[in-house]
Amino acid sequence: MIEDLAMAAYLPVLTALIAASSLVSAVYSVLVALGTLAVVLTIALRHGEVVTRFVGARSDDVLLLRVLGLALLVAGAAEAAHVSAAVGAFLLGIALSGEVAEHIRGLLGPLRDIFAAVFFVFFGLSTDPASLPSELLPAAVLAIVGIATKLVTGWVAGRRTGVGPAGRLRAGAALVARGEFSIIIAGLVGASVIPTFAPTVAAYVLMMAVLGPLAPRLVDPLARRLARQAAQRRAGPPVKKLSAEPRPPGEPPAAI
Repeated sequence: MIEDLAMAAYLPVLTALIAASSLVSAVYSVLVALGTLAVVLTIALRHGEVVTRFVGARSDDVLLLRVLGLALLVAGAAEAAHVSAAVGAFLLGIALSGEVAEHIRGLLGPLRDIFAAVFFVFFGLSTDPASLPSELLPAAVLAIVGIATKLVTGWVAGRRTGVGPAGRLRAGAALVARGEFSIIIAGLVGASVIPTFAPTVAAYVLMMAVLGPLAPRLVDPLARRLARQAAQRRAGPPVKKLSAEPRPPGEPPAAI
């Protein structure tokens, strides 16, 4: 969620900088993008109930059509203002709340899965498999850096909230599979600035698609070891029991 909110501010700036042809044009585009983002975000946070009442309907069909229509309207307006359409639709989702949001989430679930699959199919169509082997090394470097930073992020965040070492490690491993907006950013940059960057992104995505689900399982033995060490430290050093020395045969017991 934090990453999504950060990307909501980062994507418009990146899009404006890429589309600009001069310094003045870049500054103007960034100001317009940030102003539009501020207006939409203010409406989403302060007047979200109004948007929710406008979208709400008793019929599932009407509700779904209203949400899709409003999403297209907001995304188109955001695109016209040089803001990413994905950001506009994302802010619309923030504006919706309450029971209507819960109901819409259930209705949009199947569509989300379908469009996510179509998105990755399109991403695969734009990638030449013959160019992937030459990009494995830089993609591996990016994957190592990304995994390391996510593990550090999970560790630091867990420590600040009072989570133990095992929980910190598991939190960092859970972040490895995250980062959907990174593909969108790389697509924007690759299409507009560095066309040859697309194979590197594809190789990186393939690596993370394999390593992401495996990361929690790979770190689980180390997490269990850290949990045992933390439990031993909390318990303190073991107390040695004093055993009575055996008496020699025929010796009477000591007087009390």
